[in-house]
Amino acid sequence: MDCIFCKIANGEIVSDTVFEDKDFRVILDLSPASKGHMLILPKVHARDITELSEDIAGRAIVLAGKLGKAAMVGLGATGFNTLANTGESAGQTVFHCHIHVIPRYDDASSIVSWTPKKSEKEVQKETAKKISESLR
Repeated sequence: MDCIFCKIANGEIVSDTVFEDKDFRVILDLSPASKGHMLILPKVHARDITELSEDIAGRAIVLAGKLGKAAMVGLGATGFNTLANTGESAGQTVFHCHIHVIPRYDDASSIVSWTPKKSEKEVQKETAKKISESLR
């Protein structure tokens, strides 16, 4: 397999590593949204978060919390975003699951955001039903 994130996660390509254990390597993003922007890379290949085992996914989110807290303590961040892009339409550009941990600072002008929209009660009800019925 010719996956660049597999190569980075498994130490074949040098990176600025923040943390490593038997299942993950956490690196600094080369195109950061803010100072300290990190990527949690599972060492096992999965295209996106839908392919991760429950164990790895659960441990990744706990690790994201620890990393965000470390950025708050070590870098003076006042908050952080965690984000996993899944699919091209969601902005995924490397198809090896990775979770962004993006430290945020009070003086930052850019955050992950969206424009809230109104939704009708019947649309909400039908949407919830379709998602619920599709759970596997």
